[in-house]
Amino acid sequence: MDDMLRADFLRYVAQTSPEPIGIEIERAQGAWLYARGGRRYLDFISGIGVANLGHAHPAVLAAIRTQAERYLHVMVYGEYVLEAQVALARRLAHLLPAGLEQVYFTNSGAEAIEGALKTARKRTGRAAFVAFDGAYHGDTTGALALAGNPAFRAPFQPLTGPVRHLPYGETDALGAIDSSVAAVVIEPVQAESGVRIPSIEFMQALRARCTQTGALLIFDEVLTGLGRTGRLFALEHFGVTPDIIVLAKALGGGLPLGAFCASQSLLAVLAHDPPLGHITTFGGHPLSCAAGLAALETLIGQGLPERAARVGDAIIERLAQQAGPGVAAIRGIGLLIGIELESAELTRSLVAKCIESGVIVNWTLNCDRVVRLAPPLTIGDKEVDFALHAIGRSLNELCAGHGR
Repeated sequence: MDDMLRADFLRYVAQTSPEPIGIEIERAQGAWLYARGGRRYLDFISGIGVANLGHAHPAVLAAIRTQAERYLHVMVYGEYVLEAQVALARRLAHLLPAGLEQVYFTNSGAEAIEGALKTARKRTGRAAFVAFDGAYHGDTTGALALAGNPAFRAPFQPLTGPVRHLPYGETDALGAIDSSVAAVVIEPVQAESGVRIPSIEFMQALRARCTQTGALLIFDEVLTGLGRTGRLFALEHFGVTPDIIVLAKALGGGLPLGAFCASQSLLAVLAHDPPLGHITTFGGHPLSCAAGLAALETLIGQGLPERAARVGDAIIERLAQQAGPGVAAIRGIGLLIGIELESAELTRSLVAKCIESGVIVNWTLNCDRVVRLAPPLTIGDKEVDFALHAIGRSLNELCAGHGR
């Protein structure tokens, strides 16, 4: 980044950390990010789960151009009939399990979580929520209250509540869900906690407990939805249908878009007593919906969820073969993979070294010993080879430097 642009970036753009990555992006194509000076980087995290089709996919760009020439924003959400909104909602409803046949579009995953929480409280008349240790559901105050890492909650207390946090994946703890609970919010796979995958038995016991107590079950599939785990929706791995599913990230094909989906009768509670009890100005923007529909049709038409399962298994197998000292565990599902290392220091060093080698990876917010891999579902074999070579070489150099 040239000195003036970097200085203005630090001065005028609010910062989220003391050490931003700081790559100046000129363009992006496929799985690659192109920086000033001709350097390119393999985006092995898909912009944190957004670019499931890679960057600048032609089908998505064509849909954006067509919609942009028709109209952009014309009215707050839910008042006008917008073809792009209707088409995407209809397609999602037909793909989701029975009982999730209506869609409320938002701008982001955190906003969709907020809408789901409001729906649960109004429907049940109850106040409490249950979430899990290691959870990440966004950073608005309601979503943050669900966060499983107390370090992120503490500076902003008091938050929406009460919220009970239970051990993730432990069936014996589910007895804490009782008749005071409006909803239980869970990620079918915890990405920010280091790619933690619960058992089928736990998820089915959770569904049964929620049904027994009258608590709504909310699945946060902001990251795991739309093919990332090797199925179109991660719920398919467990044979469980929640009362509400939350989607975002890849939903908009690279543009901002979130949604919470439920039964028509459940979402109807937001439309009366009072009417307009939950509204959004830009939620379900027609440009985002048009891009999202094009991305979804491409995803399905090219069999990308199934491809993610095959490619993910191959990556995990190769990582296991080249794992040496310093690697504590490798786990994954589809193209959501975690490499757990022996120390946070080693994790940070590996991320930095991979970026130096031209491969973008990152660590996870709630587990500082895990490096997350989440490449585009369209990733090619040569690109996988490039990434795994860089990761393996970086690991070998770092472990040698640690005297291993």
